[in-house]
Amino acid sequence: MQEEVAKRLLELIKQKHLNMTKLARLAAVPPSTVKNIIYGVSKNTGIVTLKLLCDGMGISIVEFFDTETFRTLEPEDID
Repeated sequence: MQEEVAKRLLELIKQKHLNMTKLARLAAVPPSTVKNIIYGVSKNTGIVTLKLLCDGMGISIVEFFDTETFRTLEPEDID
């Protein structure tokens, strides 16, 4: 699911005419946090971080996940 989160984040950054640094500033998170999510370094983005990013973009967490990709995402196996 991390890959889908990164793709959605990039999509929203483009839609909002932002860049990673500007989003980080708006969300009050380090720029490395945004870059780590997008480049796959961060394997499990926390809900608090996602909420901060959503707040920075002026959207709700529900709006972030309200896409066909997340609606049809299969549950992940936890072993």
